[in-house]
Amino acid sequence: MKRKRITLVIVVLLLLISGGIYFYYGFLFKEARNIESEMPEYTLTAAKMSEDYNSNPQKADSLYLNKTIEIVGLVTKETDSVVILENTIFCLFTQKVKEKLINNKVTVKGKCIGYDELFQEIKLDQCSINKQIN
Repeated sequence: MKRKRITLVIVVLLLLISGGIYFYYGFLFKEARNIESEMPEYTLTAAKMSEDYNSNPQKADSLYLNKTIEIVGLVTKETDSVVILENTIFCLFTQKVKEKLINNKVTVKGKCIGYDELFQEIKLDQCSINKQIN
């Protein structure tokens, strides 16, 4: 009788541990989205996106937040992994931007992560350059 009880306790513990491991890795560590391979939900100009956020930030968030967006605009500032389009759209790249893009019109694809009121910029993450328009 004692041996059956110990076996039952061990089986229950193993089931709980395996269920915990499945939950931990299956739900908490979801694979990150690959924005570069996703089709954009919206394609628009930097001026249009800025206008949308300036006129109604809540509505713009409901349209663009966490969506894959493709934006066309003039590069006004750049660093190793950041490009700013038309002084209002902050684009963070996953890798260093190799070519110099300042004063060039480009098409950038990324995930919109919202509006930064402090810097008054719209933030895009996981960006990639789709086209450079001269």
